[in-house]
Amino acid sequence: MTIIQLDERKLDPAIALASLDETAPREPHRLFALKHGDCFAVADAYGDIRGVGDGFFRDDTRVLSEYRLAIGGRSTSLLGASLSQDNVLFTANLTNLPIETVGGRPIAQGAIHIERVRLLWQDRLYERLTLSNYGREHSTILLSLRFAADFRDMFEVRGSTRPKRGTSHTAEVGRSSVMLRYEGLDKVERKSAISFSQVPDELTSERADFLIAVTKRSRKTLYVEVGTDARDTPERERFRAAAARARFGMRAKRRHGATLHSSGRVFNDWIERARADVALLTTELATGPYPYAGIPWFSTAFGRDGVISALQMLWLNPGLARGVLAFLAQHQATETSPFSDSQPGKIMHETRKGEMTALSELPFGRYYGGVDTTPLYVHLACAYADRTGDTDLIDVLWPSLCAAAEWIEAASRPTGFVTYLRAAESGLANQGWKDSFDSVFHADGRIPKGPIALVEVQGYVFAAFQGLAKLARLRGEDEKAEGWERRAQEIRQRVESHFWVEELGYYALALDGDGQPCKVRTSNAGHLLYVGLPDPDRARIVADQLLSASFHTGWGLRTLADDAIFFNPMSYHNGSIWPHDTAICAAGLARYGIRDSVVRLMSGTFESAVHFNMRLPELFCGFTRAPGEAPIAYPVACLPQAWSAGSAFMLMQACLGLQIDGWTGEIQVTRPRLPIGIDNLVVRHLAVAGVAVDLTFQRVGDRVGAFLADRHEGLVPLVVRS
Repeated sequence: MTIIQLDERKLDPAIALASLDETAPREPHRLFALKHGDCFAVADAYGDIRGVGDGFFRDDTRVLSEYRLAIGGRSTSLLGASLSQDNVLFTANLTNLPIETVGGRPIAQGAIHIERVRLLWQDRLYERLTLSNYGREHSTILLSLRFAADFRDMFEVRGSTRPKRGTSHTAEVGRSSVMLRYEGLDKVERKSAISFSQVPDELTSERADFLIAVTKRSRKTLYVEVGTDARDTPERERFRAAAARARFGMRAKRRHGATLHSSGRVFNDWIERARADVALLTTELATGPYPYAGIPWFSTAFGRDGVISALQMLWLNPGLARGVLAFLAQHQATETSPFSDSQPGKIMHETRKGEMTALSELPFGRYYGGVDTTPLYVHLACAYADRTGDTDLIDVLWPSLCAAAEWIEAASRPTGFVTYLRAAESGLANQGWKDSFDSVFHADGRIPKGPIALVEVQGYVFAAFQGLAKLARLRGEDEKAEGWERRAQEIRQRVESHFWVEELGYYALALDGDGQPCKVRTSNAGHLLYVGLPDPDRARIVADQLLSASFHTGWGLRTLADDAIFFNPMSYHNGSIWPHDTAICAAGLARYGIRDSVVRLMSGTFESAVHFNMRLPELFCGFTRAPGEAPIAYPVACLPQAWSAGSAFMLMQACLGLQIDGWTGEIQVTRPRLPIGIDNLVVRHLAVAGVAVDLTFQRVGDRVGAFLADRHEGLVPLVVRS
């Protein structure tokens, strides 16, 4: 424990506040993120970048670590900040604190309105600063922009230390631009050029000062760009053109797949924001669209996150799954490397482009230390085939899927279960979705020795073999199909016999290297319901516990029961609420017909989103809901996060009981429910066997009916089971 001695001398409150403000990480739900391609920017509500986890990043390197606005030598006063509905434009509305003009005349607070509008487009940050004078006098005001680029690798920003760094070169100060340069130890030069639409009255390597003459009831505009070069002078038309292209590109992404529209205005706002967040994080790669995991820490391709996000969106937008599958197949491991935890057939966990991974200081340039990604990849391919009937893609992926199955078989041979044990100290100690060092433990708090078999991973393996068997039969490969069917049933039986803990009435979190169960109740067991592994009686027992106060907070499901030794609602994995985890468990409940409880989980998740300004963070604290109180944010959660945004759509599908059979071209609806307060919901442009249909769900008394609109191009069978 570290004891911090406080100075007993009295501190000026403003100084103390400033000190705290400078050093404390800021809460993600009070930060604003923009993204385009492999660039993203995170700033506070003022539009300022302070370098405390925020910044402008390009290819996992922070190319702008400070960017602050001052008016009259003082910071500004915040009126409000927002993101546009499509996530393209950030706008901060500010006003001045009491200042003086250049001539020394006082200006009262609130006389000057400052609007900052910012966007990203093609590796470049664009900003428009507009000053409007609502005072009674003509004024000449000092506007200052302070800037810096530390060119730190993302892992340095996250806290990694390096014994040596590259060379920061002297800034090149031009007439209306500054070039900041850094040559990494990898011999790659990284640059940041800051350009202004007018010549500053004073320009240094770290600050630009402008004397802005603003007449009464007039406005002046300054344009700023930050990119890799300063070839063009920022101007109004460049800003407008970039904004138009960015908005057009975002509209194109949001048009992919079906859309939802309900009778609830606020509910629609949430669904629209979730859809916009998925679109924002989706990056067009050479292999197709791929949802990057989250901003700021994980704005890159992750295997597990990409697969789960694609599963969440599969019923609405199968094209996302197609892009994820193509990318992961292309990056499937073909060799054994302890440093990267790779083995032939294994599917990638993470990829990075920064200096530290280029130098192999860390293994995450292309890292395979995820024990669940490979069976999840296979499961996604099978689910995609069932959703679309797209045998052409399965034919292309078949060698990759067989290689993945071979890896699963090989990984299972020593113990009968797929296990993990990191091959190098630089790798992840825990390699499931809960990858904190203390997320896997025995009931008495002992950290188990490996290799470790996680319960949910065996469920994913079960689903993978079941799906492969079905595809093999369709391909006429009966021998393979029989083998995979046998393996699926074997893993089901082994999970039931080895993981079920009678005294808990629940599945163990994991088996340790000695085959001993970690007798801890976690949400991981809910993932078994999602894949349909437990028999109905055990599924009901697990469901009852997940829905009890030990897990169900009123906002969502905790990752860990509240009686566990490591339970902490403020932890990363041991008692917090992860929306994607809640959604997977809800989909599992729906699979076993427990649909009314799914509606409760949907309601709690929606109400959480409302408190978080319509955006679900990566996770939030697992405190029990209290009347009149809001959910409590986790300090450094990613926001937005792809699988948190996608959870809205997985929960909705679970409520509606909707499945699409791509082989028969049939829509199947089983015991549909609508979210609380929603009487009507339309799924528009739902693609089924080459036909786009509109499917309406309507509450009638205490029942929900489903019907297809008359206006569509062809006949699509709709089967409703009540």
